[in-house]
Amino acid sequence: MKAPLFPQLKVGSLTLGTPVIQAPLSGYSDAPMRRLARKFGASFALCEVFLDQFVLEVSKRSKSRFYLDVRDSDKPAGAQLMGSSSDEFVSAALRLVELGFDLVDLNFACPVKKVVGKSRGGYLVSDPARAIEIAKRVREALPSEIPVTVKLRKGFDETESSRESFWRLLDGLLDVGINGVALHGRTVLQRYQGKADWNFVRDVKEHIAVKRNLPQVPLLGCGDLFSEDVVVQRMRESGVDGVALARGIIGNPWLFARVKALLEGRPVPPPPTIQEQKETIVEHFRAVLDLYGEKRGATIMRKFGVAYSKLHPESEKLRMEFVTCKTAKGWFEILDKYYAQDERPINQPISETAP
Repeated sequence: MKAPLFPQLKVGSLTLGTPVIQAPLSGYSDAPMRRLARKFGASFALCEVFLDQFVLEVSKRSKSRFYLDVRDSDKPAGAQLMGSSSDEFVSAALRLVELGFDLVDLNFACPVKKVVGKSRGGYLVSDPARAIEIAKRVREALPSEIPVTVKLRKGFDETESSRESFWRLLDGLLDVGINGVALHGRTVLQRYQGKADWNFVRDVKEHIAVKRNLPQVPLLGCGDLFSEDVVVQRMRESGVDGVALARGIIGNPWLFARVKALLEGRPVPPPPTIQEQKETIVEHFRAVLDLYGEKRGATIMRKFGVAYSKLHPESEKLRMEFVTCKTAKGWFEILDKYYAQDERPINQPISETAP
């Protein structure tokens, strides 16, 4: 076996391993999805983004298990926070650590309009002073062994003033001791339109490692990572320390195994057979039922079914069946109907626009 193409990913006190993690995915990266990602090769997986106020409220209620469940097998575990008040950020971060999370990630990147309109997420790229204050207070409040990382976009828009704000924000974050940065190569206003700018990602890596002489602060790249070849190509071109896979692994956890094999110099496994797809979907669905119960679980699983259907030869028919399914019994009937054969499907890449 060849030597690994990239060294192990380290974030603060944590040595994670293969430099490929699962990004926080709103509405998707719950415990079942995170555990499946780890099984297929993700060295780390983050919960979907939590509003700071939500963490403080839900942690007092029984349904916290749906969102804040951390088992020994999940560790190290990470959670992402979003908000606008440094006081609430600090309180929520401390609560997450009490609940067993090993890393806290601060979201200064979410492009959703209703989030930005409340001075949260991506808005904070345009307000460096507030973002730096939040990061400073969270870093000072948490134990030194708990890494604090930040998710950024390349700016709020493409204007020169936005670009200047980005560099001012980045330098301020490095000054307060942030342990890592994940960077999506689009602006906030771009959302997911156009192509991610990996040249900018490369510039940020050079700034952190060379100009600021902080090679121990890893930069993870994000954006348009839908195949193992593209992942490795972007890593080589940009010099990043790792990548955070997001949309490309919804319904396609096998991508982790393919990327990991390529990075480790091993043969890349072939696309999953119909039977292998079924086994994974059943494992995923049973974990969802165990966590949420049948009524809620069958509904939650629909969006995953739609994503899984993209790898099936009868994708559109299967998608419609998943969309209308409302019971666990119906789910297993669909799986028996569409996943009975054991032939290898055509390798259909996941669409770059969904979901």
